Amino acid sequence: MPPVRPMGGIGMWIYGLLFLLIIGWSWFGSGEAPVKTNWNDVEKMIAAGDVESIEIVNKEQANVRLKTEAVEKYTAQQQYRSIPKRGTQFIFNIGDVATFRQDLDRVEEQSGQSVLLTYETKRNIWMDVLSFLPFLLLMIFFIVMMRSASKGGAGGQGGVFNVGKARAQMFDQDNQDKVTFKDVAGLEEAKVEIMEIVDFLRNPQKYRELGGKIPKGALLVGPPGTGKTLLAKAVAGEANVPFLSMSGSDFVEMFVGVGASRVRDLFRQAKEKAPCIVFIDEIDAVGRARSKNVGFSSNDERENTLNQLLTEMDGFGTNSGVIILAATNRADILDKALMRAGRFDRQIEVGLPDIKEREEIFEVHLRKLKLDPGLDRSFLAKQTPGFSGADIANVCNEAALIAARRNKKAVDREDFLSAIDRIVGGLERRNMIITPEEKRLIAFHEAGHATVSWLLEHANPLIKVTIIPRGRALGAAWYLPEERQVTTREQLMDELAATLGGRAAEQLVFHTLGSGALNDLEVATKRAYSMVAYLGMSDKVGNMSYYDSSGQSEMSLGKPYSEETAELIDKEVKRLMDESFATATRVLTEHREGFTRLAEMLLEKEVVFSEDLEQIFGKRIKDLKKEAEDREYGNHENVRPDSGSEPAGEAEEQATAGAADAAQGVRSGAEAER
Repeated sequence: MPPVRPMGGIGMWIYGLLFLLIIGWSWFGSGEAPVKTNWNDVEKMIAAGDVESIEIVNKEQANVRLKTEAVEKYTAQQQYRSIPKRGTQFIFNIGDVATFRQDLDRVEEQSGQSVLLTYETKRNIWMDVLSFLPFLLLMIFFIVMMRSASKGGAGGQGGVFNVGKARAQMFDQDNQDKVTFKDVAGLEEAKVEIMEIVDFLRNPQKYRELGGKIPKGALLVGPPGTGKTLLAKAVAGEANVPFLSMSGSDFVEMFVGVGASRVRDLFRQAKEKAPCIVFIDEIDAVGRARSKNVGFSSNDERENTLNQLLTEMDGFGTNSGVIILAATNRADILDKALMRAGRFDRQIEVGLPDIKEREEIFEVHLRKLKLDPGLDRSFLAKQTPGFSGADIANVCNEAALIAARRNKKAVDREDFLSAIDRIVGGLERRNMIITPEEKRLIAFHEAGHATVSWLLEHANPLIKVTIIPRGRALGAAWYLPEERQVTTREQLMDELAATLGGRAAEQLVFHTLGSGALNDLEVATKRAYSMVAYLGMSDKVGNMSYYDSSGQSEMSLGKPYSEETAELIDKEVKRLMDESFATATRVLTEHREGFTRLAEMLLEKEVVFSEDLEQIFGKRIKDLKKEAEDREYGNHENVRPDSGSEPAGEAEEQATAGAADAAQGVRSGAEAER
């Protein structure tokens, strides 16, 4: 039997219609209504002896009742045909009662007739109800608001009376949709740290026997989309203890004191369920560093919430059995008191995945897709450097959508490459109106990027270059940057030159400068400033860094260096930009023929890949060096120099010399063609 649904709003409509029907019945009645008349007509009726009685109601209205034999006489007349046959036939207003009594006595004396006169006081209950109706509706509205405000009792989620209650989501072993560590690919170091907390909750005696104490809190720090919240969900799925989850913004409310009240209520719930894990996502919403100047950039309500959180985590009271997990991507702005040992004992770095971890993440997200059997997972991992876990999930979803749009039976390699291009560069805009002159300028601009990046040793390797508009860009060159932890000055300078290669190509070929290099100039300028002001890669500025990793410089009104230093930094940045532009111009001039061939190929095909560049310019210098190293090591029976068979310095010198000779041969061949 299906459940009976409550009437809800339909019942209210029914009650309203009934109320209107009752009012209509009282106003209009169901029978014949008396006819309104005046005193002159009634005076004639009294003189004719037709009136039996007159009833004065509320000293205002006179109800006239005719004699039985007189009713038929009046109903025969056209104007009185609708009068009732019984009861009151006529009504009229009398004005003053004393005056009406004098007039009635005069008529009775003149006509010799006698009329029964009575007085009646009546109350119209429906008019009283209507007059009381606004107050009644106001009372009903107030009662409904009070019930909705107190709905849910002590643990309710809404209402004025529950505004200070913590709105934490509860997860336990009975939760159906569990996320386990099997669903979290990569993050091996972070999982080891987290697993220790989970293992303590499962087997606390093993640690207590040795006198060990589990950390009270762990802070997950990393860029957006790297899996901090997912890791916390996995902890909720793995630990056989209650798991309370809240967001930092849940503590923020328009009412004063609500944030601190919710913190107290959250820890009260956690203590009742101990051992328990409390997870606060985006803790920087309430954990931002407190201002030292009370009258400037301070928020008393947020700071009170933070003070209460600090007290609950490690204050005078004890929170035995309550472990705090928190996640943020802005650890630099958190309050120092929140970061100290005893509150967050561990700071777990959840960084961007490397190539191996990206392959594992692809394996997780590819489980639900219908894939081409020949798809190489390692190839996808190589094509997505710098992608976070969320980006990889988006790539897999976009690839499936693209394959469905193309009416394919399975998702293949081409769909994934299109998805990566779509995410990185935006949607293709083939219908954009571009003149032939603009298209030629764009082709030479992108060919300049591709040529300089291909021929400079330390620039990022090129994958493909296109002149198809995509997103806000009129053309794009796609690179595959190396995954390195340390970047040298030579690498940064070559990348600067490759970034300015499009601008140099415009000036070299068309002897003019266009506005299409705006993004290139922005990227190059920021990189040059970081080299000078942050990385200490300028001889004149020296080994100085004005980078503030604590994030406190955001609230500073001045710069951490003098005006003379600022002028020197500007000059050094200008010098680096000029050197890089000159390098790009020199490379394009030396390889003008190959550069022109590449631009013409772009105009013809619109998309050119690295294989085409290799046919035009030959192999890259770095590839030639690597081949020379492989040949050198192969001559020594594949023994690496660090095994002791040969001094490392000699092997590196020989390999470098061989690669330099090979590279010189490529340049000579290109110059001969030119």
